[in-house]
Amino acid sequence: MAEKMADFGSKQAGSKGGKARADKLSTEQKKAIARHAAATRWSVDIPRATHEGKFPVGSAQLQAAVLPNGKRLIVQATFMRAIGRNRSPKAGTGVLSTVEGLPFFLQAQALSPFITDEIRDASTPIFYLEKSGGKAVGYDAKLLPMVAETYLKLRDALNSEGKPIPTQYQHIIQSCDILMRGLALVGIVAFVDEATGYQADRARDALAKILEEFVAKELQKWVSTFSLDYYEQLFRLWIVKYDRNKPTLKRPQFFGTLTNNLVYERLAPGVLAEMRRRNPVDLETGRRAAKHFQHLTVDRGHPKLKEHLAAVTALLRAAKTKEDFMIMLDKALPKFKPAPLFSDQDTTDSQSDE
Repeated sequence: MAEKMADFGSKQAGSKGGKARADKLSTEQKKAIARHAAATRWSVDIPRATHEGKFPVGSAQLQAAVLPNGKRLIVQATFMRAIGRNRSPKAGTGVLSTVEGLPFFLQAQALSPFITDEIRDASTPIFYLEKSGGKAVGYDAKLLPMVAETYLKLRDALNSEGKPIPTQYQHIIQSCDILMRGLALVGIVAFVDEATGYQADRARDALAKILEEFVAKELQKWVSTFSLDYYEQLFRLWIVKYDRNKPTLKRPQFFGTLTNNLVYERLAPGVLAEMRRRNPVDLETGRRAAKHFQHLTVDRGHPKLKEHLAAVTALLRAAKTKEDFMIMLDKALPKFKPAPLFSDQDTTDSQSDE
């Protein structure tokens, strides 16, 4: 035990020393080290992929490869898109710069408590040749769920402490959560197929399609349906100060009631009342659990909403005053009258789809 503790202490000291040295390096020195490391890797014998392919995750295509030793890889750039990062390798390096062996998407101080030795080992970029002979860089495919789990551990830790998730991590955590649940779904299907022997009969891309459909459905919750142009025109006609440099600024509360009027009361009969029934206001927070439009069907509801919003936005742009706009709107897209047997009494509701 003493030897293990001594070895652990040695590793910790080495890690701290490496970080201290890295902190003293200039940006140009770090770039030079990265270029030298990349050149050194390409100068030795590197393996050529035996198998290659792509599979969809949401709107991104992940490129995968298998090396002669059976190592499964995901190409670096597509790996990052899967976890909600868009950054690409820097020109001339062939690989993203790293500190202490960690890729940049794991270097945040907030993630350090959740970085294990297994993650460190798997996060080393692997240089290889494509079947065509082109140079490529990938990560061990096992790293993808490890990275996603790391961000989810950060989320869970913050939640347990009652702290908000920093803005810069919110999109990544959402992507990682969707990815992990999608991979879990594919995993159980693959286990059943293997146990029953069905894997020999299923379509070649069946698992990829299952993952794609799940992720696409989940991502629909985060799609921005109401365009910035729609809100910018509301700011203009209702004479509310609008900062183009901060398009996501907090909107006036009455925009909720206004959107109910301009959109949901004119979309189809009874839509607003049904939305409020399915998506009620939480009595504790005073907010809804989701956006109204997230309850619309993908095949009919969303296309109809998009069409309606396009028409409303066009009228907003054409109008010089809010009075002119309302006159044109009432003529072009009048409200639907409530059915005789019921009426929507909640006319003061301002929690709409903002």
